[in-house]
Amino acid sequence: MTVIASAASGADIPIHYPPRSAVVSWIFFDWAAQPYFTLITTFVFAPYFASFVAPDPAAGQALWGFATAAAGLMIALMSPILGAIADASGRRKPWIAGFGVLLVIGSSLMWFGKPGDPSIIPTLLLSYAIASVGVEFATVFNNAMMPTLVPPHRIGRLSGTGWATGYVGGIVSLVLVLGFLAANPETGRTLFGFMPLFGLDPVTHEGDRITGPLTAIWFILFTLPMFLLTPDYPAKLPVRAALREGLTELKQTLSQLPKQKSLATFLLANMIYTDGLISLFSFGGIYAAGTFGWHTIQIGTFGIVAAIAGVFGAWFGGVLDDRIGPKRVIAASMLVLLLALAAILLVDRDSILFVKVAPPVPGGPLFAGAAERAYLVLGCLIGAAGGPLQAASRTMLIRLAPKDRIAQCFGLFALTGKVTSFVGPLLIGVVTAVTASQKAGMALLVVFFIAGLVLLSRVREVRSATIG
Repeated sequence: MTVIASAASGADIPIHYPPRSAVVSWIFFDWAAQPYFTLITTFVFAPYFASFVAPDPAAGQALWGFATAAAGLMIALMSPILGAIADASGRRKPWIAGFGVLLVIGSSLMWFGKPGDPSIIPTLLLSYAIASVGVEFATVFNNAMMPTLVPPHRIGRLSGTGWATGYVGGIVSLVLVLGFLAANPETGRTLFGFMPLFGLDPVTHEGDRITGPLTAIWFILFTLPMFLLTPDYPAKLPVRAALREGLTELKQTLSQLPKQKSLATFLLANMIYTDGLISLFSFGGIYAAGTFGWHTIQIGTFGIVAAIAGVFGAWFGGVLDDRIGPKRVIAASMLVLLLALAAILLVDRDSILFVKVAPPVPGGPLFAGAAERAYLVLGCLIGAAGGPLQAASRTMLIRLAPKDRIAQCFGLFALTGKVTSFVGPLLIGVVTAVTASQKAGMALLVVFFIAGLVLLSRVREVRSATIG
């Protein structure tokens, strides 16, 4: 693995940025990781689990929420510690590789989630939690590589391009699954009218379950360019010494954080609105499955359309980030998400914003119902706003964080993105279980976005001299 001489040690020396091939290879990490979120947590496997493995959709949403909460708690507790150790040791790639292995193992095991088999539910939820921990920790260290790839004034576009590329990867993986692998159990045909490849059985939903192994293979293939071509930070300390120094530096950072009001307030805002966004993405497909009775074909097609909107949103958000600053991009994205979520709560099978409409006809054309089309439009708004929100958030962190503790700050960033990430899914799970209403559980997310906006308004955006 090639390393790059950088200012990671805090020395005031110039950074020699790597060639374009190294930057493009780094961008492909988002492409490699996105199918996990697209195929497993949002549009295919999670709705399949809720509809066909769990006893009923409400119970499935609750169980998935509890598993998401458990994984989020683990990520929250470990992210800043691992980030501090990585800053002290200097290297990023070994951490990405190690946690990538967890993603590969956890997602591969999802193949065994046969429909109507309650005995497999604990294994599936454990596999999901392991894979979630793996992909999130790998992302922490991948994000920490950004300051040495491009000059500070191009960080926003780099981040936005990464998210846009990730969305394209999600679209391609969805098209592959819907068009060639996952078939309607009644017709035995895929979205493109083909018989499933590899003889996948529609009755036992092998086309849905194959998303786990596919995600693992996809991640391995498309992270290879980053490992081969993107330079890493230079090694500084062996692991044991890095552990001691990293924990000491983390303690110092936490003790000084109250004095850095903008950074502390932003981390708190990120904690809240990221919780809302993760929950919205995690349960959007499950909510549609319960509300409209959608299966893999409908949910996956919905995901493709929403992801296309996300591609343009993430790329345009990255351009705006460099021009008007990440704070404004984050605020605008949250407003769109808040309005779209409020509208979704007022859409039912037979009504839109309290106006009665004809319900979808079973077995009818795709998205033939007016309420389904309304949900599709709102999903596009969420997709278009979600990418810029996440991309601008990581560039905001880079502007506020000291350059010699960038991985540590991304660990804190992940901490604030995960320390309460179990709260949203947990509350959704509890409220859904108690009320037997998916709508009641989703309504909680409005509070998260409002609180995030209020806190963000108190953050002072600066172009920090510590980033290069």
